Order: sequence, then structure tokens, then C-alpha cells
Amino acid sequence: MAFARRVFLVAGVYGLMVITPQLFLEGKTSRDFPPSITHPEFYYGFVGTALAWQVAFLVIAQDPVRFRPLMPAALIEKGVFGAAVPVLHLQGRVPGLMLVFAGIDLVLGMLFLVAWRRTRPASPTVGQRL
Repeated sequence: MAFARRVFLVAGVYGLMVITPQLFLEGKTSRDFPPSITHPEFYYGFVGTALAWQVAFLVIAQDPVRFRPLMPAALIEKGVFGAAVPVLHLQGRVPGLMLVFAGIDLVLGMLFLVAWRRTRPASPTVGQRL
């Protein structure tokens, strides 16, 4: 359980540090990575959803046994971005810098999988269905 706590804590803190500044960088992102953002609702929707997941990682870190059922969803959160970016890069649709962040997400996703496998499911409490 200590492993899962550390993994999700590190992932949540790292994610908050990397994603939160993006709330204030729409214009810079448009300039640095053309073409310009034409649908800001998608940009802020992505950033907001990603931020919400970082908070979820911090919640999971507080009690991995209790929140173990969320771990597969967390793995999907990391896996989708981690798998999509290399394909998009091969198509020439994202810059090589994005491969670094995709790689970090894939590593974190693998650590989430290990944490999920190493965390025992919570035993049912009195009155709870089996």
C-alpha cells in the first residue's frame, strides 16, 4: 500500500505542477505550437479534466485500498495520452517535445498498474454485499 500511496502522490503533485500553468498559457501555446487554438472550449476542457484527475490521484494516494476501484480509470487517463501522442507525432501532427510528456504518462500508467496489482481489494464490511 505504501507503494501505491507514493506513486499516486508523486503523479498528482507532478501533474498539478505541469498542468496548472496551462490555464494561463492559451495564447503562448497558440504561438509556440501552431496552428492557433480555434476551439478554446476543447483546450480548457482538456486542461480542466486533466487537473481534476490530478486531484483524483491525490485522493487515491490518501487511501489506496478504499479507492482501488478508481485505479483502472487512472490507468486509462494516462494510457490514452501516452499512446495517442506517438501516433500523432508519426503523422507529423504534434512536435517531438510531446513525446517526453507521453513517455512520462506511460511510465506513470505502468506504475499505476503495478500499484493496482499490489493493492489488495478492500474486504467487505458488515452489511455490504459480497
